[in-house]
Amino acid sequence: MTVQQARARTRQQRILRAAASVIARRGYRDAAVDEIAREAATSKGGVYFHFPGKEAILLALLDHTAALLRGKVEAAIAAEREPVARADAALTVLLQTMARHGTLARVFAVEAVGAGRPFHARVTAIQDEFAAMIQEQLDLAVEDGAIEPLDTALAARAWMGALYSVVLRWVTVPQRAPLEATHASLRLLLLRSIGAELPGAAPAIPVRGARRSSGT
Repeated sequence: MTVQQARARTRQQRILRAAASVIARRGYRDAAVDEIAREAATSKGGVYFHFPGKEAILLALLDHTAALLRGKVEAAIAAEREPVARADAALTVLLQTMARHGTLARVFAVEAVGAGRPFHARVTAIQDEFAAMIQEQLDLAVEDGAIEPLDTALAARAWMGALYSVVLRWVTVPQRAPLEATHASLRLLLLRSIGAELPGAAPAIPVRGARRSSGT
C-alpha cells in the first residue's frame, strides 16, 4: 500500500467513524452528510470523494461491522479445540464486541434495519453468515457425539436471534445495564438449548480464562 493509499484509507475510516456517531445520534434518515463531514473534520466534497452518498456510507459501515466481527469470531474459534467450546466462544466474542462498540451496535441493530430494504437485506446476510459459522461448530459437535443430533441450522439461527434481541434491547432502552451483564444467563440458556453440558461457573465476559472442556 502506497502512502497515498494509506492516507485515503485513514480518511475513509475517519468518515465512517463520524458517520456511525452521527447516525447513532440522529437516526439514519435525519443524519446529514454536512454533519458527518464536520465530525470527520473534512469537507462535504471530501465525503463524496470517498462515498457517492449516504446510502453508500451506511453499507460501508455494515461491511466494516461485519469485518470487525468476522475477524474476532474467527480468532476466537481458532483458539478452541472442541466444537461446543468454539460455538460458545463465537457467542461470547460477538456479545463482547457489540458491548465495546455501542455506536456500531446501534447502527447495525436499529438504524440499518429501518433504513430500507437493501440495508435490511445486508443485515440479514451478515446474521446468516455468523449463524453459518455457529452451525458448522454445532454440526461438528453432533459428529463428535458431544451433543445429541438436532436441527443445527435452526439452533444456530435461534442463537443469533437471541443475541440480536439482547443487543437490540441494550441499544434502545434508556439507563440500560451493561451488555456484559447478560452474558452468563444468555450463555447458560443457549448451551442448554443444544443439550450441552454446563461448566460449574460461567466466566465473566471480559475474562477468557482457561481452555474449556467440550461441555462449555
